[in-house]
Amino acid sequence: MSHEPPDYNEQLIVEQIVAGQKDLFRLLVRRYQRPVYSMGMGFFRNAEDASDFTQEVFLKVYRNLSGFEGRSRFSTWLYKIAYNTAVNDIKRRKEYVSLAEESPALEARDDETPERILIRGAARDAVLASLRELPQRYRICIDMFFFYGCSYQEIEAITGFPVNTIKSHVFRAKKLLSEKLRLWNKGVEG
Repeated sequence: MSHEPPDYNEQLIVEQIVAGQKDLFRLLVRRYQRPVYSMGMGFFRNAEDASDFTQEVFLKVYRNLSGFEGRSRFSTWLYKIAYNTAVNDIKRRKEYVSLAEESPALEARDDETPERILIRGAARDAVLASLRELPQRYRICIDMFFFYGCSYQEIEAITGFPVNTIKSHVFRAKKLLSEKLRLWNKGVEG
């Protein structure tokens, strides 16, 4: 959690850093380190590579800060740099892995029965298995939309996919997930 006021203008921070107050960059790092690291884990599935990726992204952001013009949210600009860095690195590596796979299991509530806990765990595993079966472009759009809270326009700016393609990918991914989970649910009840 950051200590600066939530309405602190990132454009102002960027302008101040570019003007010479380099120590303010730590505010941007503090605010975005976790989501950038999570994106790195999604692409590389290994803490060391995700840490290296995070450092590389923030180095690129710092070097290119004067290029941020404020036409989009700072987070969109930063995620685009992170996404492009990851895509370039991932071409040499394995396929993208959804951020959902890195999310911790849900904590058991006090009023849950052991059976209910097992069913929830199995449901989570079914969702993750279904996500793994989606095409990579669908998983990227789903992650950006649901886990990063990006709008379709922000996903377009980050990935370069046209907005209608993104909408189609999110719609198709939700439909495929729904169908797979409906089949899973029938298996549980049947």
